[in-house]
Amino acid sequence: MEDILRQLSVILRGMWLYRWWGLAAAWIVGPIAAATVYLLPDRYESSARVYVDTQSILKPLMSGLAVQPNVDQQINILSRTLISRPNVEKLIRMADLDLTVKNKEEREALIASVTKSLEIRVAAGRDNLYTLAYTDTDAERAKRVVQSLVSMFVESGLGDKRKDSDTARKFIEEQIKAYEQKLEEAENRLKEYKLRNLNTVGTGGRDYFSKMNDAGEQLNQAKLALREAENSRDALKRQLTGEEPVLLPENPSSATLATVSVPELDGRIEALKKSLDGLLQRFTDQHPDVVGARKQIESLEAQKIQEIKARRKAAPSGGSAMGSANANPVFQQLKMSLAEAEANVASLHARVAEYESRVQSLNASSRMLPQIEAEFTQLNRDYDVNKRNYDALVARRESATMAVEMGATSGVADFRLIDPPTVPSKPAAPNRLLLMPGAGLAALLLGAAISFLISQIRPTFSDTQVLREVTGLAVLGSVSMLADPDRLRNLRRGKIVFLGGVGALVGLFSAMTVWLMLARMA
Repeated sequence: MEDILRQLSVILRGMWLYRWWGLAAAWIVGPIAAATVYLLPDRYESSARVYVDTQSILKPLMSGLAVQPNVDQQINILSRTLISRPNVEKLIRMADLDLTVKNKEEREALIASVTKSLEIRVAAGRDNLYTLAYTDTDAERAKRVVQSLVSMFVESGLGDKRKDSDTARKFIEEQIKAYEQKLEEAENRLKEYKLRNLNTVGTGGRDYFSKMNDAGEQLNQAKLALREAENSRDALKRQLTGEEPVLLPENPSSATLATVSVPELDGRIEALKKSLDGLLQRFTDQHPDVVGARKQIESLEAQKIQEIKARRKAAPSGGSAMGSANANPVFQQLKMSLAEAEANVASLHARVAEYESRVQSLNASSRMLPQIEAEFTQLNRDYDVNKRNYDALVARRESATMAVEMGATSGVADFRLIDPPTVPSKPAAPNRLLLMPGAGLAALLLGAAISFLISQIRPTFSDTQVLREVTGLAVLGSVSMLADPDRLRNLRRGKIVFLGGVGALVGLFSAMTVWLMLARMA
């Protein structure tokens, strides 16, 4: 600490030797600084306060139905990004600040100056209260700029919301169209799949297995009915053989032969006739199936005639037996029942064959069932995903539309101009009452700095210790100078003059400060 004080003492004594240089520099710089402070142009600040009301009674009522944007965050971002180059250029045009601009350099300087002078402040504790301010040398121009800035602030908020809503709706519409196309493609794939596998699967594998079970049950029922019909036919045959034999006349005619019953052939002929009736309902007489059925009937009828003739030849007696057989009503009834039983058996044979064919076809198709089910599951999954996304997008579009209509009806954010911009009557800058003492203090500090620099450039040794430290040599002694009365008088006079010069400089700046204060109060 002692060394620090000693070094400080050495520095001050060196500065004291060159005090007149410092005083001269202070007197040169001081008046210039005072004149500069006095001649600084007045800058007027015009401001306006805007309150943004983001609370709406419709917001809680429409919660869950319409999109609820974060209006507070939007306004906060807007206030931070409003002072941008495009907005500043627009503001310059709105406020007619570019009327005197002649070239690109001047325009760039004007943009930089306006950007620096614009300010948006948020009130402490009030996030929705904004102060828009602008400082300029022309009070009227400052008011005009602030008024334009308020208009831009309000329009930017509403315009951005409308732009964001339109952009969102346009994006959703594009996505909806894309998903509509995907749904159409998925529906077409499902349609083609169902048409391709219509005979195998109805709407799923469960229907296929149900169809197989039904076909199996139908086949079993048909086989059971066939066995019942065959048993019934066999019983009729046994009953018929227990009655009187069929006796034919010696020279029967074709009509007579036609009335004679041969159970084995009559059943087949009756079945073919029923089948022929079904074919005639679907085809013409020239159809190959119809022609083939008729040939079979003719063949069986010819065979029946031959059978009757053969029985006639084998019969032991003639006409009286024939009459007795034909007169037996039980015998005739049994023949009719046997014919019906033969026809029924033939029909059931055809039904059993058809059901067996169906079951074989279903069994053959069942090998492809896992692949078909996997394909159907994949198609359903793709369709369900696209359908859910499509429904969600449609719901969001309706919600966005409702939000836009809600904002257009009541306004999600209400901009209220609390304090409109006015023409300032007094300048806001520069603060000469603060700058003038500062300029005086700066002049004194500059003078002290000049004295210090000269003392460092032209150092002196104030005592033997400093000389010994600088040279590194031993100092044997020192010679003191005794001042006579005249020298002491001159030294005293010099101190007074120096202090008077410093006091005069301080008094000058103090007088200027008092004068400025009185001028402001006037």
